[in-house]
Amino acid sequence: MSLDSDIIVDRRRIRRKLTFWRVLAALIAIASIAGFALIATPGARGTFASAGSIARVQIEGLIRSDSERTQALERLENSRAAAVIVHINSPGGTTAGSEQLYDSLTRLKAKKPVVVVVEGLAASGGYITAIASDHIVAQQSSLVGSIGVLFQYPNVAELLKTIGVKVEEVKSSPLKAAPNGFEPTSPEARAALDALVKDSYAWFKGLVKERRGMDDAQLEKVADGRVFTGRQAIDLKLIDQIGDEKTAVTWLVEQKGVKKGLSVRDYKLQPRFGDLSLFKATAAVTLEALGLGSIAHQIEQSGVTQAVDRFGMDGMLALWQPAASN
Repeated sequence: MSLDSDIIVDRRRIRRKLTFWRVLAALIAIASIAGFALIATPGARGTFASAGSIARVQIEGLIRSDSERTQALERLENSRAAAVIVHINSPGGTTAGSEQLYDSLTRLKAKKPVVVVVEGLAASGGYITAIASDHIVAQQSSLVGSIGVLFQYPNVAELLKTIGVKVEEVKSSPLKAAPNGFEPTSPEARAALDALVKDSYAWFKGLVKERRGMDDAQLEKVADGRVFTGRQAIDLKLIDQIGDEKTAVTWLVEQKGVKKGLSVRDYKLQPRFGDLSLFKATAAVTLEALGLGSIAHQIEQSGVTQAVDRFGMDGMLALWQPAASN
């Protein structure tokens, strides 16, 4: 019995030590990510656009309004970079955030040649971003387009009725805070939302028509909300060329007079501590450090974080997102 007791005590001691080191590893991982976020800003050492180089900017994931991104692109305007290549892999986001990014790139283009490379997806707000450039390059299998907007909101009126909950409210007019999701949407509220969607859609189509030099017939072919492959998009005038970053560099040299042989250097837009992508990375590293890597993998594969990120967006959306398969 004494021997068994000693073994149990030793095992408990080992478990406490293992837990200590796992927690310490998790804290170190979090501190490392936080430190990286602090130094990975446009003004940080090693991230500036130096003279005699082409700046590479990455636009990934959901697009929202972001003042830090705007400031970073303004600094890039005043840098000594010879040109800018914008890599896009985005399903879009809010119309306001997409318009803000479009305006920032338009101002940047006024000072430096800008070319877009569609890595995998430039849909809805991602495509709004792309058409701010002088030239759009995409791979044959890239997806572009999804010209359209939507307004989504959950309606839990039937659920509340089932569980016996009623939300009372006093408001100044019938359309104040409509729709609210707690009651059936009235015809008047639906009509108001429809007017918002149509107005934003008209703005989006007008932007595409102007920037891509389309007539009404050409615009009609591409403005029904569909995405197109790069192979289809080039014939539809949605993009200019099939290729990759090397193709973009060649175009800058041949069409914009950029010096041949310049290196392409990353210009990092400032990450935000509130960004879910940073949270997700921190959570994954922490779970790995705690020996829970399988859980981290399941969270990554489940799409839960993407869903939370999407529902965190407010307002009108310029977003393409296919339904998840069962």
